[in-house]
Amino acid sequence: MDFAVENQKSDSPLVETVWSSQSTQAESFTSLAVSLSEMVFTRQQGITSVMMRGPETRATIAQGPANAEFFGITFKLGVYMPALPPTQLLDRHANLRTIGGTFWLHDHALPIPNADEADLLIERLVRLGVMRSESIVEPLVKNELFERLATVRTLQRRFVQATGLNQRTVQSIERAHRAVALLEAGMTIPDVIHDLGYTDQPHLTKMLRHLVGRTPARIAKGAWLHAPLNPRDSPQSISTK
Repeated sequence: MDFAVENQKSDSPLVETVWSSQSTQAESFTSLAVSLSEMVFTRQQGITSVMMRGPETRATIAQGPANAEFFGITFKLGVYMPALPPTQLLDRHANLRTIGGTFWLHDHALPIPNADEADLLIERLVRLGVMRSESIVEPLVKNELFERLATVRTLQRRFVQATGLNQRTVQSIERAHRAVALLEAGMTIPDVIHDLGYTDQPHLTKMLRHLVGRTPARIAKGAWLHAPLNPRDSPQSISTK
């Protein structure tokens, strides 16, 4: 698997990205820690499977199947399905039942879409009431609501319910992805430490080893096979201010 991923624009405010890829041979790769949930459609030997992936708190080695086509809908942080909450999918995935050209979500049979129909699927899930978006997630990630001390615990519970993670873990994962993107783009380790606010190199090394499975030096040294970073983590989209 070479992870030649194609991303396409989504008009849905609930979708981070819609991506597609394909494989020619089975191969292992590093699956990075992620804070976002996604729905993945895999077609292999004429059969399509549907999987819900939850957030992942650590890097793992994963196996990619051969001769398969994939497309995925990655949800915005805070978008979730009450029937399959991120708290139940943390470091796990759920295979959804499929029959012919349909898959089942909760009590609903839905047509298996292609990548161009991703937004239509999301609209349908919202209409059916099986997908929700928690509005307080983004402000909490940015530490914008902590002055409301009387409601902090309630907001934190809502945050975990919608994401499966606490704010600090989400911030750590997103910062690690930005560090990988900058190191792969050629930024020096000291500059990454300074620009992203890591305490020192041991701190950066510890976090990257756990969350992305590589030390900063190994990331900077050359290419390695890992799950694709989100487009927003590209060096052009990263602001370190």
